[in-house]
Amino acid sequence: MNLQERLNNKEYDAIWRHYCGFLDLTLDAYMSIQKRLMEEQMILWSQSELGQTLLKGKTPQTIDEFRSLVPLTTYDDYADVLLQRRSESLPGNPVIWIQTTWEGGKHPIKIAPYTRNMLDTFKTNVAACLILATTEEKGKINVTPDDKLLYGLAPLPYATGLLPHSLNEEIDIKFLPPVKEAEEMTFSERNKLGFKMAMKGDVELFFGLGSVAYAISTSFTNLSSQGSGGLSSLLKCKPKMIYRFLKAKVRCKKENRAITPKDVFNLKGFMVAGTDNRCYKDDLEALWGVRPMEIFAGTEPSLIGTETWSRDGMYFFPDACFYEFITEKDMLKTLEDEHFKPKTYLMDEVIPGEKYEIVLSVLKGGAFARYRVGDVYRCVGLTHSQDQTKIPRFEYVDRVPNIIDIAGFTRISETGIKNAIELSRLDVAAWTAKKTYNHQNRPFMHLYLELRNESLIHQAVNTDIIKEVLTTYFKYLDQDYRDLKKILGMDPLEVTVLRSGTFSAYEAKHGKPITKMNPTPFELGDLLTL
Repeated sequence: MNLQERLNNKEYDAIWRHYCGFLDLTLDAYMSIQKRLMEEQMILWSQSELGQTLLKGKTPQTIDEFRSLVPLTTYDDYADVLLQRRSESLPGNPVIWIQTTWEGGKHPIKIAPYTRNMLDTFKTNVAACLILATTEEKGKINVTPDDKLLYGLAPLPYATGLLPHSLNEEIDIKFLPPVKEAEEMTFSERNKLGFKMAMKGDVELFFGLGSVAYAISTSFTNLSSQGSGGLSSLLKCKPKMIYRFLKAKVRCKKENRAITPKDVFNLKGFMVAGTDNRCYKDDLEALWGVRPMEIFAGTEPSLIGTETWSRDGMYFFPDACFYEFITEKDMLKTLEDEHFKPKTYLMDEVIPGEKYEIVLSVLKGGAFARYRVGDVYRCVGLTHSQDQTKIPRFEYVDRVPNIIDIAGFTRISETGIKNAIELSRLDVAAWTAKKTYNHQNRPFMHLYLELRNESLIHQAVNTDIIKEVLTTYFKYLDQDYRDLKKILGMDPLEVTVLRSGTFSAYEAKHGKPITKMNPTPFELGDLLTL
């Protein structure tokens, strides 16, 4: 039975056990599931052509042997097989291929195969996220088939496009706008129609990237504050929505403030995905009156983690991937020394307060093994009294330091910056780039550079012009970078030109050049004082 059938039968205890029972596991029981599924996956993967290529003909008999024999991998290790969609070489038969951009500009896209078993796990875990987003306590079910969901995520072939299709296999929730229509629309068209439909007949759920959800929410505020145009459109709305909107307009006028979504809608569930959500959660809660629940998913790993009603850290689903963790210290060492082989730790070995780069082996016939997806998490606890859990929980920190991710939209690498500088024909002698945050806690990339011909600065080639030139080429190289401005209205680049000799002075002082991507505060502070 799916979720809707169980709801119709009022099997609430069974619903909780089936979808959210992983929260009741002891750590030993959690690890037992992890190891059992990994043993099954290890056999499938090791027998595949892809696995044998990486194993160099060896066959591990245990998980420890598997971890010893299989090197830590990146997408480069899979590109030849996956980009050609060589299904016969994989451990499981893919029924759909999901794509995203490939950071570093080595290829326009990277794609990942999903088996039927992976999709079955995905839909169960999506339903679990829905239940957890709408409940205020353990065991309470607050989902109904009549719920309507405002959907602010990208459609297929992106991973977020799986959500509506998978969720509809579990429950007949109505998406605003309908999925088939939404897939044929631009981002702006989908949002406008979604809010228009919500205004006509209400909405109970909202799901989007944190940054996108914020852009959508503020556009509603602006649209609703335009006066007569908004009021005239109410003629097509249900009476309860007309009443809510007019009441909200009167109240907001008295309070001398703009109308917000919470003045009109009463959300019972709010989910956000992607990176940099911590930059938007407080503002989204203020706009909607509901604290967003963070989930985490990716093209390669699928859906792997969710917060609960406490909104105090994510738990990883035990049946999506087998999880390993690299300490922050060893992660940084791998960036300095490509030959260094870091030790990995399992879920029952993580330490509260520590940051880790996550390493994933996708279960249920997945292609990726011991895969460095490029995400960093902090373990925030091993137990939780409010959630009544006894398994580790985590908060998302950011991408690994050699990547600058802005608002979940674009992943900027050293190669990407180097290519933009070369195309711009600016005579840049040296540079370093740092992800930072403005006074509104919004992320941006601060590029510090030095020109070979410093006199150019005195020839009207000022910082604003340099920034404009570089922005042009970042947009040329990266569609996602273009979308930051087009969709979110963000200008993610700040440029500071340093005096001639600054970088060489730093290298002379420290015996090595400054880190190109995300230098430490100490490194950057020292550079700026030279």
